[in-house]
Amino acid sequence: MISAALLALLLAAAPNAGAQALATGQVNDNPHARKVLDEIKFLGSTLIMINNFYVDTVDTKKMVDSAIEGFVKTLDPHSTYIPAEKVQEVNESLDGSFEGVGIEFAIISDTLTVQNVISGGPAESVGLNIGDKIISIDNENVASVGLTNDDVRAKLRGPRGSKVNVRVVRHGLGEPLAFEIVRGKIPIESIDAAYRTESGVFYVKLGRFAAKSYIEFLRAFIDKCQDEPKGLILDLRGNGGGFLNVALSIANSFLEDGQTILYTEGQHEPVNTQKANGKGFFRNRPLVLLVDENSASASEIVAGAIQDWDRGIIIGRRTFGKGLVQRQFRLENGAQLRLTIARYHTPSGRVIQTPYTVGEKDEYYKKLSERYAAGEFFSLDSLRLPDSLLFHTMVQNRPVYGGGGILPDIFIPEDTTAFTPYYGSLVRRGILTEFVNEYCDRMRPVVTENCPDFDSFYAWYTPEIENSVVEELTEYASKKDFELNVEQLEGSYPVLKPRLKALIARTFFGTNEYFRVINRECDPEFRKAEEVILNWPETLPSISR
Repeated sequence: MISAALLALLLAAAPNAGAQALATGQVNDNPHARKVLDEIKFLGSTLIMINNFYVDTVDTKKMVDSAIEGFVKTLDPHSTYIPAEKVQEVNESLDGSFEGVGIEFAIISDTLTVQNVISGGPAESVGLNIGDKIISIDNENVASVGLTNDDVRAKLRGPRGSKVNVRVVRHGLGEPLAFEIVRGKIPIESIDAAYRTESGVFYVKLGRFAAKSYIEFLRAFIDKCQDEPKGLILDLRGNGGGFLNVALSIANSFLEDGQTILYTEGQHEPVNTQKANGKGFFRNRPLVLLVDENSASASEIVAGAIQDWDRGIIIGRRTFGKGLVQRQFRLENGAQLRLTIARYHTPSGRVIQTPYTVGEKDEYYKKLSERYAAGEFFSLDSLRLPDSLLFHTMVQNRPVYGGGGILPDIFIPEDTTAFTPYYGSLVRRGILTEFVNEYCDRMRPVVTENCPDFDSFYAWYTPEIENSVVEELTEYASKKDFELNVEQLEGSYPVLKPRLKALIARTFFGTNEYFRVINRECDPEFRKAEEVILNWPETLPSISR
């Protein structure tokens, strides 16, 4: 029984000629299949021996999970085994939806606080508000009980159509409010922000390449751009990737018919070239992509194609360097195996995968911190690339480099001068978030009366109000036994003041307005991108190193 189960798992994860030979029993003429079958028999007999003779009862499922996890650890850094009980959680962010009540929450001072109510979701329909403090779920007290994020998800998520009862405390009301919420399908938007700037440039921040990201991208453009914008800023900073087909669709939006987006190849995968079809909706206007060290995979596919075809300008810092393609296989026990099947190349032929040693995943992920320690985030002078990694773009013959990530055309160093220890501690200890929630709770009537929309809020939030908010924050922090350091406080103003304003704007008007504040007031990459679009060059800049 155990051996057969393990055999089924392995066969499901390896749909190649060797696996087919094992499945059909035709192993005599296939040395590789015979070798694999011998290993499977060995593993199966070992499990049977443990099960039959070990002193205590054993959890064979856990042992098989551990065995497969061990297999995967000997592969590349991006192949992953997902146990059955974690499949739904892992896939939700990319599938684009989950079933629940439709809120974003934070646990602040051991209190479950509503941070955002998802538009069109069940919680919005019954009247839950941002700032509400949930004190009970299905008559079970959840206030000051050491609640964790996993606890909250377990209590609020559930099958569509099922009901959950919550009681909340709302600022200004004496008695708690009771709500009965019918759970529903909750969309997870992959676009964090989309708006037109005052100068007429369209800005989109894409958080991940999820199943519906391309549709979201089109919808955002249609909704926000009744007339054609002067250009597009596509912000892929922090975007770790997602579905390959979605990356292809988004890249296709910008390229001409027949232009290669990428090609892939692997030991069991023939060369597969993907090309644009010429039907993209944004092929002829200025385009800037923002990237950083956390832009990876699908983000790098789009950035590489745009750069290689001289279609747009890449601004920021060198990307992560993930040039491997994974396919997700469903196993018979409900688990999934996310297995690397191919490498991809940009149109010019570049491989952007960061070098790695098989089986040394921890060392691989340390490379990002090594890049930071070497000073690469602050200056490209520390980066030395051999001529063997030099390629050229397809139209203007500009130099570009492979060998680990996409180098930006315009480098913007990370500026950490305002990230003082005082500011960092405010953020890490949660004091900044706690204060903003308390402030918005208290000021809701004032802001609602004076600020019907974001523009009126931006005008209302004068320097005098800004300074008073900072003063209130320091007083709030001191009550939490957080010692004031005036010099470090003032040194942090370039990031602290805009972030306070942005967090308050987000509470009242949504995530979109958070980025409108940050981009306008303290984001050098965004400012450079807008400047480039408004002064679009005939010849794109060459990468310098």
